Amino acid sequence: MIFLADLTTDEKAEVLQVNAEGELKQRLASFGLRKNSFVKIKLVTILKRTMEVEVGNSMIALRFEEAQKIKVKKI
Repeated sequence: MIFLADLTTDEKAEVLQVNAEGELKQRLASFGLRKNSFVKIKLVTILKRTMEVEVGNSMIALRFEEAQKIKVKKI
């Protein structure tokens, strides 16, 4: 098991667990980022501070600290 932050551009994964609480967990869920959802990494910034993630038909930007709270399985 790895974290979303470990993925690189064009890799796909299934979300296994979101280890966030409160407002962050609600925000991620509102974007469709929850257990059993599928994601694709579209862009990772050079300094690895943020990443652009495709979830369903949506594109979201995540900080690496947030992406480190999401356990995934590569597909």
